[in-house]
Amino acid sequence: MRIFLSSLILLLFITSSYGQKNLSLDEAINIALKRNTVLQRNINNIESAQSNVKASWGNFFPSLGAQGQWSWSRNEEEGGYKNIPDVGLIYFPKSADENRSYNVGVGTNWTLFDGLSNIATLNKNKTDLESVRLIVERIKQDVVFQTITLYYNVINNMKLLKVKEEDITWNQKNLETVTERNRLGAVTLADVYAQQVRLGNAELEVIRTRNILESGKTDLLYYLGLDVLSNYTFSDSLLLSDQELMKNDFNYQSDDFNNVINKAMFQRFDYQSAKLNLESAKYDISIAQSGYFPTLTNGISFSTQANKPGDLFKSKYYSVGLTLNVPIFTGFNVDNRVQFAEVNYKNQELVVEELERDIKRKIQQTYLDIEASEKQLDVSKRNVMAAEENRKIEQEKYSLGSGTLLNVLIANSEYTTAQSNNINAQFSYSVLKEQLKYYLGVLDYKQYE
Repeated sequence: MRIFLSSLILLLFITSSYGQKNLSLDEAINIALKRNTVLQRNINNIESAQSNVKASWGNFFPSLGAQGQWSWSRNEEEGGYKNIPDVGLIYFPKSADENRSYNVGVGTNWTLFDGLSNIATLNKNKTDLESVRLIVERIKQDVVFQTITLYYNVINNMKLLKVKEEDITWNQKNLETVTERNRLGAVTLADVYAQQVRLGNAELEVIRTRNILESGKTDLLYYLGLDVLSNYTFSDSLLLSDQELMKNDFNYQSDDFNNVINKAMFQRFDYQSAKLNLESAKYDISIAQSGYFPTLTNGISFSTQANKPGDLFKSKYYSVGLTLNVPIFTGFNVDNRVQFAEVNYKNQELVVEELERDIKRKIQQTYLDIEASEKQLDVSKRNVMAAEENRKIEQEKYSLGSGTLLNVLIANSEYTTAQSNNINAQFSYSVLKEQLKYYLGVLDYKQYE
């Protein structure tokens, strides 16, 4: 029976390991760039914007159309006598008459002048196309940053879970030691109960941390568009060395912060897109104002008509004309369109100004957070070393009978907390560095495509 159970456990372990799929950070980002629905929708918008540009070019060319028509009619007269004024009764015999008509033609219309609306429309649609392209680039950066954040969160919780599991191991060994010392009469039964409670709390903490870890994995897989029930393993080699962690690639001084902001404004795709939207709104004003100007159109047509197909093109009709339409009063419709476009332009100005302020705020705040995180890293590392030494001292004192179990448990709790704080500080700093790149607009995404 024992051999059977051992074989079953081994089989389950092998099956579970075989079903696992490794998912690295680079692979996760690559998947996200391919499957993110927001990104795909905006990529599709590029095609719509390109179609608008193509249609705008069509406004400069004449339209050309052809038409053909065929008709048939039949008139039947019953016949009989009819009273004709000043003539009298006249007899008309029964009769029938059929008529067929064939008509073909071709014509063209060309807008020669429309108040420069066609030029403004073309420029607007070109601007909108470039704006959409920039938005796609920014969304790619956003997808990369969100994936990095979710992936780091999983690795962070994996590290924390390992610390909690080590805490259970320590408490289990300590319970064995306290139980043995109680058996020998060196400590009271109260110490045994206290250690049992601490072991139980450590087990509860592992359960809580494992649940957080699984939730983080689910969030990551859902964001990537993968099956959340699939079993994936994640690389935990992202923990950087102390030298790499403390290396700040964006060590700007306060006196050249304006240069940093100016570079960010140039590099941020969303800011450049917002400025293009402002330019597009200005073209909307020009389009609306074109309604104040007259329009000039040219029409050319050719047609032929006959009762028999063979007689077509014996009779030909040509037409050339110019039409000038001068708006005198349009019921304030043009005024309304112009005012609406001007209000939209003012609102877009506010969008650009607000985005600029937001960029400055987030860059400054993130840089300050990085500076604070660097100090936190140094402090948390020293706290781990100090807490570990303090736990050793308290354990030694308790073994010699000069200390209490309570002090040992407090020292162990402080050591576990210090380890957790150090791990959180490391990954928080790593995320902040990526966040600063994201806010500066320099987060590279092309290496993952």
